[in-house]
Amino acid sequence: MTGSAPALRLGTARGRGSLLAAVLASGMVFLDSTVVNVALPRLGAELDATVAGLQWTVNGYLLMLAAFVLLGGALGDRFGRRRVFLLGVVWFTAASLLCGLAQSTEWLIAARFLQGAGGALLTPGSLSVLQASFHPDDRGRAIGAWSGLSGVSTALGPFLGGWLIDALSWRWIFFLNLPLAVLVVFAALRWVPESRDEAASRTQGPGGRRRRFDVAGALLGALALAGVTYALIDAPARGFDSAPVLVAALVGVAGAAAFVLVERRRGDAAMLPTGLFGSRLFSVLNVFTVLVYAALGGFTFFLAVYLQNVVGWSALLTGIAMLPTTVLLLVGSARAGALSARIGPRLPLTVGPVVAAVGLLLLRGVGPDATYWRDLLPGVGLFGIGLTLVVAPLTASVLAAVEDRFAGVASGFNNAASRAGGLLAVAALPLLVGLSGTGYAEPGELTDAYRGAMLWCAGLLLAGAALAALLVRRPPRQAPPSPPGRGGTVTR
Repeated sequence: MTGSAPALRLGTARGRGSLLAAVLASGMVFLDSTVVNVALPRLGAELDATVAGLQWTVNGYLLMLAAFVLLGGALGDRFGRRRVFLLGVVWFTAASLLCGLAQSTEWLIAARFLQGAGGALLTPGSLSVLQASFHPDDRGRAIGAWSGLSGVSTALGPFLGGWLIDALSWRWIFFLNLPLAVLVVFAALRWVPESRDEAASRTQGPGGRRRRFDVAGALLGALALAGVTYALIDAPARGFDSAPVLVAALVGVAGAAAFVLVERRRGDAAMLPTGLFGSRLFSVLNVFTVLVYAALGGFTFFLAVYLQNVVGWSALLTGIAMLPTTVLLLVGSARAGALSARIGPRLPLTVGPVVAAVGLLLLRGVGPDATYWRDLLPGVGLFGIGLTLVVAPLTASVLAAVEDRFAGVASGFNNAASRAGGLLAVAALPLLVGLSGTGYAEPGELTDAYRGAMLWCAGLLLAGAALAALLVRRPPRQAPPSPPGRGGTVTR
């Protein structure tokens, strides 16, 4: 049961103001999930960063989002959605300022960790305030507008970021969040009503005590991801047999095992109730999510650096080169979701990764004299078509694979799985293709690594296609297709 928040109408000033706050806030998080890849060559050169430094610049952010987004949603339900949302906005903005002022790689990485933690508070709140506050007759339209407008921010991210990098500095991709945050805070304080889940606040545990948050689960999940990520990133420089790498790997494995044990013991009170995995379809779809989003994360990491350091394109042209994928998702996701609702998810989830893999194999052949229309667009277009076939059917199938009462945690876990896939790909691929140190600044070494990475990413997509073909079946009930920007979409 939700607290007594006013039933907002979309046609009123308060309704439009609440929607504005949610869209701008989520847009900041989505923007900083995509635009940093375009900035990597410039910030790497200015801060004298190694490949490991670039990896942590991306992964520090993803790690915190993947580990704590479920906890962020629970905090909003308990203590007030607007309150936690505003805390996330202020936190995220302060961390963005620190990112823009960074004078060293270590400074930037630490600020990115903080930024990801703020995003974990902000992201679930941007949608939950709409869900909790709008009148049922307007709720669907409000969430649809949030999805579409948030998707536009993702599409504009690489383009806008590329322009800022070329015209000013890479630092301005972070400073841009400051004026946006001022608008969000103003709109939220003026128009967004406070709401909370009264049932969550009153829930009692054994002995009549209030049920506690699953902080242990969140921390163990973060520890598992961090340990494995550190081991993968640091292994090229230190060696697999070095003490720090071995300790990090052991900590990651132990953290993962402890996470499973803690969640199993807590039952339905866990951050991630293990009973969800009694559904084979839910388990398969989340493994599929990790594979597909690992390919997406590896592709965007390597392509942005390769186009600037080997092909010689500007940051703006690099951003434009990556636009077709997002545009195709915005235009086609609803249609793909409707198709999946008619024929089931198996065929879209099988064909989509294959088409995307063909696109990556075409992009593997891009050389120093590449032109956009001849060499980039066919591969990027096929990759975008493939993702479009996957995204909405995947989200709808994940939600349909579990009971309605677990829809929120199922969507949140699938969101975390997508981020974990990108996190692990950015950590592992440079190791697998032999890129380390400052090799990203050497055209010959980067070319070999890029081509190897495209092969690995295509292989991940084909593995996902095989998994879907063999194990995915139509859910017992098919959830409505989810528009871009929700659940398991690329805008995360």
